[in-house]
Amino acid sequence: MPDAGPTAVLPRRPLTVGELLDAAVLLLRDQARVLVPLALLLALAEQAVLHPLRMLAGTEPPYWWPAEFGDSLPAYWLLLAAGAGTEAAIVALLGAPAARGAGAALLGRRPAPWELLRGARLGVALPAAVLVGLTVTAAGLTGPGWFLAYALLGLVVPVLVLDGVPGHLAPWRAVRLAGRVSARAAAIRLLGYLGWWLIRLGIGLGLYQGLNMLGLFDVSAWALPVTIAAFTAVNALAYPALACLDAVLHLETRIRTEGLDIRLSRAPAGVPEPVLLAAHR
Repeated sequence: MPDAGPTAVLPRRPLTVGELLDAAVLLLRDQARVLVPLALLLALAEQAVLHPLRMLAGTEPPYWWPAEFGDSLPAYWLLLAAGAGTEAAIVALLGAPAARGAGAALLGRRPAPWELLRGARLGVALPAAVLVGLTVTAAGLTGPGWFLAYALLGLVVPVLVLDGVPGHLAPWRAVRLAGRVSARAAAIRLLGYLGWWLIRLGIGLGLYQGLNMLGLFDVSAWALPVTIAAFTAVNALAYPALACLDAVLHLETRIRTEGLDIRLSRAPAGVPEPVLLAAHR
């Protein structure tokens, strides 16, 4: 199906950075019925996982900053690395239905919610997401290593869902795709994360400070539930948005470097969608 014009979720051509960010938002809008509820559950689970580490590090809401460092520095460093890992794992897992939606959008379809989940290959995406999360956590313990791990591993799940490669080859293909064209996809992934990190920080802390300024009740006494609710809500939007960015980045990189758009335009009618989108090996 030809490009539907400027309103297409994912046009069949190389995109600018701004167009990629717009495409991710459009994809999220189309698939929000599936992605946002899933993200909300995962964001709540993340808060439960991080809570014991926050207590161990002696941090307090809303800033989650330790009252004093000293002996708490190792625990706080572990908290930061674990938080980076849980974020990466959640975004990777959401990338499975997001990738299925992006693939359908590239072919001019808007899949039903059940189709997103059925075609997401969650059985292989879940272990891959856990592996990505553990890798990012380990890289986060080194400090700067987080930038490299997060930037290069974002396409692992889209590769698994759309490209039809064996699971053990997916990480290597994802790294190669992210590193093409002077690591363009890796850099855009970091840019997207930075933008949403600022939004998350602004809303999460702004809600607490806004309620405190209103003086309707003693916000400090409710700091924990207010902070958790605020960050869970904003993460339920940010995480699927980042997953959608990964999905459109993956397909756009294949269009830019592998001629996927040309292949689709020359494909005969009736070819199944998985075959159309599978990578040549």
